Parts: sequence; structure tokens; C-alpha cells
Amino acid sequence: MRRVIISADDFGLSEAVNEAVEQAHRNGILEAASLMVAAPAAADAVRRARALPNLRVGLHLVVIEGPAVLPPPDIAGLVDADGQFPSDQFRLGVRYAFRPAARRQLAAEIRAQFAAFAATGLALDHANAHKHMHLHPTVGRLMLDIGREFGLPAIRIPAEPPDVLRRCGTRTGPGAWALYRWTALLRRQARAAGVASNDHCFGVAWSGHMTADRVRRLLQVLPDGISELYFHPAVRRDALLRHLMPDYEHEAELAALLDRELLAQLARLPAPAATHTAPPGSD
Repeated sequence: MRRVIISADDFGLSEAVNEAVEQAHRNGILEAASLMVAAPAAADAVRRARALPNLRVGLHLVVIEGPAVLPPPDIAGLVDADGQFPSDQFRLGVRYAFRPAARRQLAAEIRAQFAAFAATGLALDHANAHKHMHLHPTVGRLMLDIGREFGLPAIRIPAEPPDVLRRCGTRTGPGAWALYRWTALLRRQARAAGVASNDHCFGVAWSGHMTADRVRRLLQVLPDGISELYFHPAVRRDALLRHLMPDYEHEAELAALLDRELLAQLARLPAPAATHTAPPGSD
């Protein structure tokens, strides 16, 4: 059996993103969104989410290339003077893995982000991480351990099968296979923690370019199991989006979420479960 979850990342990053999430949920196929609790438009996102009772909202954990919740002096080993995480994934990964002080600060920040989400009053549907940083074993373990304290029911595992992409006409190389195999570690961590997860995920190779044509092809070749398709929609490309994601097709991704043909294709698939993912062990 095939089941599909349609989600959006970067909820709260800007009002252009928030408006797209609202439109795509009210008038399209979007069912879940992941909130950046310290982002510039987080309060606007929470206000919209409270008016959308069927929108399932989770935490989009930011521990790279984005704002932290805690004051910079509290996590000085992780952020700059403005409280921003750097974008150097390799150096951050080494810091998180080998510096005990950095790990303590990381744990404090992750707890602060879960607490900030809880303070919104929204039900915690899931968690994932900006730039998939929860694939780092330390980040993944802390997200699961701390998340369970806040009732975390599910996480996204960005396990994108390269053979499915090839059937859609997208070439894949050794890097795609290596990333796919690496996700098995996060899956083991989630199972050990008793936290649910998806079987497959799409939006990694096509990040920022989940156009309607691509998604239509993908829906024709989806593997069995639970597949999460995640998007980065926006109603316009504002200055922040142009700066952070200069090549992303935000408006085209919104158009895909509003596409009536995609809605009809999804209607022919079994309906998703009432929660974000299936129970642990069902994959």
C-alpha cells in the first residue's frame, strides 16, 4: 500500500512563506508544515496555524544557517554575536561530534526550541531539521531524546531512493546512494527511541524545484509504504528568500501544491493516517 504525506518546510521564515502555506492548505494538497520557532515571521506563522486546525505543525529544528532561540552568550561556541548559526556544515558537524562543550550548548538550544514550540500551544506533530542536520548522529540523538520529553511522535527521515528518481528521469550518482544508506542510522535511532518515521522522502534532490510536472511523474512511480513529499512554497520571492535560496522556485512549488491534477492523483491513493506517520516498526 502507498500512502503520501505532503509537507512544507521553513514555516515562519517569512510572511511570503506563511501565506503560501496557508493557501496551499486551504485550497490545495498541503497537510503539514514545519515551524522555525526563532525565524523572523514565526509569530505570524503561529497565528495562521491557530486558524487552521487541520494543519499539522511540527518543529523545523535549526542548528545550521539560521537564528537560535537562546541568547548568544549562552551558546557562544555555536553562533555568532547576532545569534546566527553558520552555514559551514562540515565544521559544525565536527564541532558537534568532538567538542563536549559544544554538545552541551547544542542540547540546551535543542531543548529551547522544543520549549518554544510548546509555548505556542500548537500540537507537536513531528520534527525534522533544517538542511537535514538531524542526519548528524549527535543532532539526531539529541532531537529524539529531548523531543520525547515534549511528546515527539514522529520525525522525517530524508531517505530518498535513487532508483525512484531515475524512473522519473533524474540522474543519480554515488553521493545520492551514500546519503540514502546513511539515513539508516537515523532510522535505527528513531526505532530505538520509539518514534515513528516515514519510509521514503522526496524533495532532497529536487529541493526548491518540486514542480507540478515532476511531482506528477513521481506519484506514478511511488514505492510501497509511507512517502513524505516536502516543499518550499512562497507567494513571492522576497529579499530574504532571494538571499538564502537564490535558485529556488518557491512560486512554482506553491503552484504544484495548488495543482488540481495533483489533487486528483492523490485522491486515487489511500488516504494518509490521522497522524504524521505510521507507528514505529511499521516501515
